[in-house]
This record gives sequence, structure tokens and C-alpha cells, in this order.
Amino acid sequence: MATPTNLIDFLVNQANGVKGLADLNLPSVPHQYIQPVQARLDKSKIVPQESIPIIDFTNCDDPDVQDSIFNAATEWGFFQVVNHGIPIKVLNDLKAAVYRFFELPAEEKKFLKENSPPEVVRLATSFSPHAESVLEWKDYLQLVCASEENIHAHWPAICKDQALEYMKYAEAFIRKLLKVLLKKLNVRELDKARENTLMGAMILGFNYYPACPDPELVAGVGPHSDISSITVLLQDDIGGLYVKGRDGDSWIYVPPVDGALIINIGDVLQIMSNERYKSIEHRVVANGSKTRISMPIFVNPAPDAIIGPLPEVLENGDEPKYKQVVYSDYFKYFFSRAHDGKKTIEFAMI
Repeated sequence: MATPTNLIDFLVNQANGVKGLADLNLPSVPHQYIQPVQARLDKSKIVPQESIPIIDFTNCDDPDVQDSIFNAATEWGFFQVVNHGIPIKVLNDLKAAVYRFFELPAEEKKFLKENSPPEVVRLATSFSPHAESVLEWKDYLQLVCASEENIHAHWPAICKDQALEYMKYAEAFIRKLLKVLLKKLNVRELDKARENTLMGAMILGFNYYPACPDPELVAGVGPHSDISSITVLLQDDIGGLYVKGRDGDSWIYVPPVDGALIINIGDVLQIMSNERYKSIEHRVVANGSKTRISMPIFVNPAPDAIIGPLPEVLENGDEPKYKQVVYSDYFKYFFSRAHDGKKTIEFAMI
């Protein structure tokens, strides 16, 4: 099969996505996906002996556990959590639902895309295909945790129950984790106002990375940091996630750990902690033989929330490194451009 003549129309308007492209069994990837050499993952920069911390969350009130979370968040910006309280069956049911959704015929996905309010459901491919010079080898669905009425009306029936069940457990875990991270910033409680600022708008994402004929030439996701407070990621057993090493130059592979969740600090918490916590660049490589899925929860502020360094962080006389910004402005700025490392955070710097 040949590459479709109008690739963006095929991918975006017809809702085939990169899955539709992969289903054509092309012998090589279209040139629109080929990353310049300097943007590809340099294998010599991968540090095989390093790995991000794995933390047992069973006793999250234990000061030693809280210290290990604080150390992971300050030193690495990334860590894995086991014994988080979400049953394995709930995780496996969610993974199965992701496959079911992306295996729907393109016509059904096109109907969903054209008839879903974007503030509740978004189906897309790459990252910002109209803003990128090179496309990313990924399709994604975003389910916004809106009102119950909107969720029941618009989340796709094929995955709605599994997504809701997962979010029920995940929200309780996220609240506990944020309390620990805030406690280390001298914030005594997660009251309603703070909750709105940190987790007022949560988005569950389904990422789908089909097997790729030229995995070394493309990006599943280009290097970027997240614009969330934190991101909670469930990945499958295929692997492909790399995070920036502490030296700022190397890359560290994040191996799949059965039943674990991967946590990373987002830009919002870097800003609010005045850089005590750091959001870290990460990227995803494609796989030559297997499809990979991952399911991030972007724990975002409410759109109208004002984000800036917390008063508790500045009470010892530290100078603020960031100004106060409206989160929706930050969000729009991020999505108006291609993935570009940590450049987005400059938007909020003083």
C-alpha cells in the first residue's frame, strides 16, 4: 500500500490516526514522521545501570516512606509506586478497554471525534499535528473528568465503565500522594482551594503506539515535561519510556514493573514548589514489532486556577522564581507548539 496522498486528512479528518497508517503495512514510515538525526534518541546517552526509585506505598504515613517520596521528587522528578491500593484487575480491565477502543473502525472513531465536546472527550493523533514540523508515532484519547452528566453522556461506552472504576481508585491514591508532597513543602492540609489549584481538572489519557516499520527514525513522543501538577502513568509490559538523567544529558530507561504506577512531577508543582520539585523531560521510543499502550492521568489545576510559588515555600525569605499565571493560559501555550523539551516553563518565569 502507498502512503495516503493527503496524510493529515487521512490521519486527522478521517480519524484513521497512526493506527490506520500502521494497518496499511507500509514498508517504511512516511517522511512526515522522520525525525532529524539530532532529535533521535542517541543510544550512547542511555545509562543502563541507572534506574528511577521504586517506592512501596503500603504505609504512606510512615515518615521513612514520606522521606523516600520527597527524595525521589526532588532528586529525580520521577519514581514508580507499588502497593498503591488499585486492584490489579482494575488495571488489567483498563488496558483491555484501551485496546478495544483503538480497535474500533475508523468510522466510529470519526463519529466520536466529530460529536464529542472537546472539553469532555478528545481523540487526536501525534501531539499538535498542525503545529509540528515532524509528526509523532502516537494516537491518543483524552477523557476529561467533567461532571457526572457529561461523562455518562460522552465518554465512549466501550471503555467508560473501566475508566470510571480506575479513576475512582486513582483519585484516592492521588489525594494521598499530593498530601505527602505538600507536607514536605510546609503545607498543612489539602483544603478545597488547594485541591482546585492542584487537581481541579484531571484527564485520563489512552496512548496507543502501533508497531513501527522504522522505530529508530521516529518519536513515539518527543522530549517534553508535563504541564500537570503530577502525572500518574500506567504502562503495559512493552516498555519504551525514557527519562532525562540527573546530569541533564543522559537518558534512563523506565522498565515496566508489574502493577506499578509511574509518577512524575509536572511543571505546575515545579512552579508551586519554587523548584524544590523538578519536572523532568521524558520521551517515548517506538517499537518495531509490538504495539504499546500507556494510560496517563494528568492531574491538572482547574483552568481558572492561578499558579505560582506557594506562600509556605517563600516564608523563609526565598525569592520567587516564577510569576503568578492563569493555568488555562499556560495550557494553551503548551498545545500551541510542538514538543520542545522544557521550554514551556519559561512562560511562567520571572
